[in-house]
Amino acid sequence: MINNYDREDKEIEAIQLIDKAENLADNNEGEEAINFYEKAAQIYLDLGSYIKLDELYVRIAQIISQFKNNIQATYRLKSIIRKTEELKLYEVSAKLLIQLGNISYKMRDWETAGECWQRSSDYLNEVDPEEYVNLSSMLLLKAGQSFERSPIKKDLGKNLIIRAVMKINKFDELYEKEESSALNMLSRKEFEDSAKIFKNIAANFKKALDNLGDLIDEEKSKDTMLNAKARFIHFIAEYQTVAALCLRASENREYNEQIKTLSINSLQQFKQSISLLKSYLLPQTRDFDHEIILRITFDTMLIAIIQGMVGISQVNPNEYLLESIQKNKALFKKLKNTPYFKITERIEKVGIREVFDEIQKVHLGHFENIKNTLLEYFK
Repeated sequence: MINNYDREDKEIEAIQLIDKAENLADNNEGEEAINFYEKAAQIYLDLGSYIKLDELYVRIAQIISQFKNNIQATYRLKSIIRKTEELKLYEVSAKLLIQLGNISYKMRDWETAGECWQRSSDYLNEVDPEEYVNLSSMLLLKAGQSFERSPIKKDLGKNLIIRAVMKINKFDELYEKEESSALNMLSRKEFEDSAKIFKNIAANFKKALDNLGDLIDEEKSKDTMLNAKARFIHFIAEYQTVAALCLRASENREYNEQIKTLSINSLQQFKQSISLLKSYLLPQTRDFDHEIILRITFDTMLIAIIQGMVGISQVNPNEYLLESIQKNKALFKKLKNTPYFKITERIEKVGIREVFDEIQKVHLGHFENIKNTLLEYFK
C-alpha cells in the first residue's frame, strides 16, 4: 500500500518525467518523449490516477500522429491501445482508436481504418450513449465509408452507413422495437394496429432520408450518397407496402382508398430507388455488386406485386428496369438471371395469384417473417 509521503514522491517523479517528455517533444524527439510519457503513465497507473492517464495517453497519441513513419506510428498506437483496453479505459481507447483510424486511412488501409472507427464508436456508445451519440454516429459513418472502399468489406460498409444515419436520427433502437411489436400484432391478426406501426417506421425512414444531406457530402461521396438514398427510399416503400398488405388482409373495405394511396406512393418510391441504382450500375462493366443486383430486381418484383394487389398497371416493371441497360450486356444478363426478375416475368404473364408458390420459395427481405401470414389472405 502506498502511503501519502510515497504518493507525493511518485507524483513529483511523474511530473518530472512529463517535463522531460515535453522538452523532447519540443525538440522533435518524439520516440524518446513517448518513452518518458509511458514511464509517467505507469506511475499514475500504480497510483490509480486514471484522469491523468487519460491526459497522458491522448498526448502520446498526438505525438505519435506526427511521426513521419506511419508504420512505426501504427505500431506504437496499437501497443498503447491494447494496454488501455486491458485496463478497461474505454473512453481513452476510443480516442486512441480515432487517431489510429486517421493514420490508417492516410495509408489507404481501409479495413484497419474502418475497424478502428467502428470500435471507437462502440466504446463511446458503451461509456455514455447520450453524451456521445453524435460523435459515435459520425465515427460509424466514417467506418462505413472506409469499408466501402474495401473490396472485401464493401457490404459491411453500406450497412454501417445505414446504421449511422438511423443512430443519429435516434431511430436505431426504436426501429427494432417497433418492427418486433408490429410483427407480434400481425401474428395475432391485429392488422390495423400493425399497419399503423409499419407506416410509422416508413415515416421515420423518410425523416432519415431528408437528413442525409447533413451527414454525407454528396460531392465528395457521390456513390455513398446514391446508395444510401436508394436504400432509404427502398425502406420507405417497403414498409408502406407491408402496411398496405396488412390493411388488405383485414378485409375491411373502409381501407380501400388508403391501400390504394399507400400502394401507388410505394410504387413511385420503388421506381425512384431502381433509377438511382441503375445510375450506379450502368457505368460498370464487370464485378457487379451482387447485393445491389438482387436489390434492384427485388424492387422491380415488388412493383409487380403492388400492381397485382391493387389492380392497376402503371408500368411494365421489367421493361422499366431494363430501359437503357441493353447496351451493357453483362449487366443485362446479370439482372435477367436473378430469381426476382423471373418471378416478375411470371407475374406479368399469369397474374400474381398464380405465382404465390414461387414467391414463398424466395427470400423477401423484411417481408420474409410475414410473407406466409399475409399471403394466405390473398389466395
